[in-house]
Amino acid sequence: MEDQITVEAQFAKSRLDAFLAAEVPEVSRSQWKALIESARVNVNGGACKPNQKLKAGDVVEWTLPAETSAENLPEKIPLDILFEDDAVLVLNKPAGLVVHPAAGNESGTLVNGLLFHDPVFESLDRAGIVHRLDKDTSGVMAVAKSEAAMADLLRQFKDRETEKEYSAIIWGEPPKRKRVENEIGRHPVNRQKMAVLKSGGRTAISTFELVEQFENTALVRVKIETGRTHQIRVHAAFLGHPIVGDTVYGRARKTPLILPERQMLHAAKLTFSHPSSGKRLSFEAPLPKDMRQFLEQLGCNQNGLS
Repeated sequence: MEDQITVEAQFAKSRLDAFLAAEVPEVSRSQWKALIESARVNVNGGACKPNQKLKAGDVVEWTLPAETSAENLPEKIPLDILFEDDAVLVLNKPAGLVVHPAAGNESGTLVNGLLFHDPVFESLDRAGIVHRLDKDTSGVMAVAKSEAAMADLLRQFKDRETEKEYSAIIWGEPPKRKRVENEIGRHPVNRQKMAVLKSGGRTAISTFELVEQFENTALVRVKIETGRTHQIRVHAAFLGHPIVGDTVYGRARKTPLILPERQMLHAAKLTFSHPSSGKRLSFEAPLPKDMRQFLEQLGCNQNGLS
């Protein structure tokens, strides 16, 4: 996985390995030291050392290798496959399914399921996964089945050539349409969360469109031009309309509604160009059962909803 971050002023003079361990806690400080020493990390495009002291404005980039084979064991996990050929697999990820093995989720992940489904994924970095959905976000995901397809899909996501559309149920009465463009980065206090920052983050763009308004909640369509961690959840909270069921970016509310156990966020549609043929493809995943049940509580007319 490739990623980058710009160092904020409050983290100036931090050691590089300690800074990265705080920013990406699923990778330990000792692992970061090894990655830095193996040239998988650079600062401002150049070589660096684990004990290097950072300056405000430094751009730190890194590439994480595939997880070890001990973590990547094939497991028979049902996959809701929407499309598959020799280059790409498109699936409908259920809520609750973790994408990558990590501390606390060493098995039972999408990666484990892909390795069982087709051994071709064993030869690919991160089992061909080119983008991610949060554990409790459902919906459409694309996975590459060859190195060439993976390189092309990663480029499409990076160059914003893909189209990503989500369905979400949020609190309050949002405007009919609202475009949000700002910077998102690690929360300055709670490093497990993301937040809108005045500077030092990465550009994030989301457009919210009202589909149906209810008494205290609304069904919205969200189109994103970027794919930052927790982007829609952070932007919804930033607008004052957090996603229903989001315990990280929302707050407890008194309501007669039976609240869901996860955030009501679903990746409804994904459009990209086929990495081999170049043909434009679009895939949709229907709203999952828990979102439909919650909409029934709200009295939503679900005719025509995907």
